[in-house]
Amino acid sequence: MAAMTESTLPAQPLPSAEVLEVTPDDLEDSAPGASEDHMLIAAESYEDINVAIDEQYQRGKVGGENEKTDKTENEISQSARELSIDDTRSTTPSDEGRETPKEEVSMETKERSNSVLSNRDRPQHVEEECYSPEWRQRQKHVFILSEAGKPIYTRHGNEDKLVTTMGVMQALVSFVQDNNDNIRFMIAGSHKFVFLNRPPVMLVCVSHSAESTQQLLLHLTYVYNQVISVLTFSQLSKIFERKRNYDLRRLLTGTEKFLDNLINLMDRDPMFLLSAVRCLPLASSVRDIIGQSIAQAKAKDLVFAILVGRDNQLVTVVRMKEHSLHPADLHLVFNLVDASTSFQSAESWTPICLPKFNSNGYLHAHVSYLDEECSACLLLLSADRDVFFELSEARQKIVTRLNKYGCLQAVRESLGKGSYKVAQIGIPDLRHFMYKSKSTAQYTSSELEAPYTEEGERHRLFGMYQYLHHRVHNSARPLKILFHVGSKETMLGWITSGFELYATFGPLVTKPAAINAINKLLRWIKKEEDRLFILNSYTY
Repeated sequence: MAAMTESTLPAQPLPSAEVLEVTPDDLEDSAPGASEDHMLIAAESYEDINVAIDEQYQRGKVGGENEKTDKTENEISQSARELSIDDTRSTTPSDEGRETPKEEVSMETKERSNSVLSNRDRPQHVEEECYSPEWRQRQKHVFILSEAGKPIYTRHGNEDKLVTTMGVMQALVSFVQDNNDNIRFMIAGSHKFVFLNRPPVMLVCVSHSAESTQQLLLHLTYVYNQVISVLTFSQLSKIFERKRNYDLRRLLTGTEKFLDNLINLMDRDPMFLLSAVRCLPLASSVRDIIGQSIAQAKAKDLVFAILVGRDNQLVTVVRMKEHSLHPADLHLVFNLVDASTSFQSAESWTPICLPKFNSNGYLHAHVSYLDEECSACLLLLSADRDVFFELSEARQKIVTRLNKYGCLQAVRESLGKGSYKVAQIGIPDLRHFMYKSKSTAQYTSSELEAPYTEEGERHRLFGMYQYLHHRVHNSARPLKILFHVGSKETMLGWITSGFELYATFGPLVTKPAAINAINKLLRWIKKEEDRLFILNSYTY
C-alpha cells in the first residue's frame, strides 16, 4: 500500500490570514448558493440514519429500562462477536479506494471467516444462491425480508434460492431482540453486515466495499423509502397485520427495476451521500421564465411541478406555497424517471408516495417529456387521482410557452455541454470538486476529467470521496477540515454551517496551497451562483 498521511485541521478558523483569506466565519452570511427560499428542505448528512437508530433503540427497550445493554454499546451481538472486528479501528483507503485496517486481523479470525460457507459445511441437497462462487464474489448485497423471514427482494440472485439465507438473517435479528436489544451491524473479516429494522420489514446489506457502516445504513434507508413509495407505509402495515407471512413480492412485481436502479445510482451518484440535488447550470433569466410558465399554467390541485434534465439534473421546482420538498423525496422522483423508459413514448399517469412528504398517502404524477430528444421530463404531482386530462392541458400550455421563449432549446444546449470544466475556474492544481449549499440542499460539481475518465478511476475517486465524507461526519469525532495526502491525489474536505466542500488536487499539492485554491474556488462559485443554483423558486 502506498504511503499516506493525513492532517486534521483545527475546528476553529485557521489563524494565518496569509494562507486563508476566507475563514468559515467570514462565509456564514454569504456562503455561495445560500438562500432563504424554502423550495427544498435543508437536510444534514445521515439525519435519516440517526432517526432510524433512535427508533430501533426505542423498539428494543423494555418498560422502565433506561440504559443500553452491553451488546448495543458494542454494536454487535454476542453470537457474532468472534467474527467481528472493532469498527473504531484506524483505517485509511488504499489507492484503489478500498478500506484497509492498520491493525492486521489474526489468521485464526480470517480462517473462521473464510470457512463460514466452506464446502464441508455445504448441504449437498440445497441449491442456495449463497453457494454460487459468482454470487459470493459480488461486492455488495442488499436483502429485504419480512419480520417472519419471508424473502421480498435481493439485489443479486433469486429470492426463492435464498430462503435459508434470509431465514438465518431473521433468526439472528430475533435472537438479539429476544435479549431486549437491536443489532445494528457486525463486521466479519472484510465484510460488513448492516441491519435496518423497519417493521413490518427488515433490510440487510452485506458488503466488502470501502463504504462505512453509516453509508451502508443510508443506502438501506433509501431502499426502504423506495418500497414505501410504491405501497405507502399504512398499506404495508395493514398487509402484514392481516397476514404475517404474506408474500410481498406479489405487490412489488414489476417494480424491482426501481430498486435495482436506485442501488446502482447510489454506487455512483453523490446526491445521496450529500443529501442534496444537482441543478442544471442555466441562466437565471431562462430558469425564471420556466418557473413563470409552469406557475401560470394554473393546473388544478397541483402540489408540485418538477422539471428534470438528463443525468438527474434539476431544472426547476414550482410548488404550493405551504409545501416544500425533501431531497430524499426528490431523489425517489429522479429514480422513477431514470429507471423507466416508458415515459419517453407517451404521457403517463402514475401514483407515487413521497415518504418525507406523506408516508401514508399517494400523490398522482402526470409524467411526460417535453421534446422529441427527451432532454427534459416534466412531472406534475397532484393529490387528486382524477385530473389527468386537466394536467395534460396544463402541460401543453407549458410546452407552448417554453418553446415560444426558447427555454427548451436553452435546456438542450446546457445538457449538451455537460458540466463545466475545472479549467474554466482557473485553478491549475484543482482536478475535481463537489460543493453543497446547506441552506438550499443543492450541490454543484465539476466535470470528471483526466485522470478520472476511465470507469475504474471514477469508481476509485468516488470511494475516496465516501471515505473523506465519512471521516468529517464521523459521529465519534466529527471534523471541520480534513486534508488527506495519497500517492495519486491530495484531497480536502471542509465543513461549515453554511456549506460542505470536497476537492481533489494533484499529489504534490501542499496544505497551504490547497486552502488557497479553495478560497479562489469559493469566490468563483459565488460569482456563478445564479447559474449553478436555484436561489428563488416559484409558488402558487
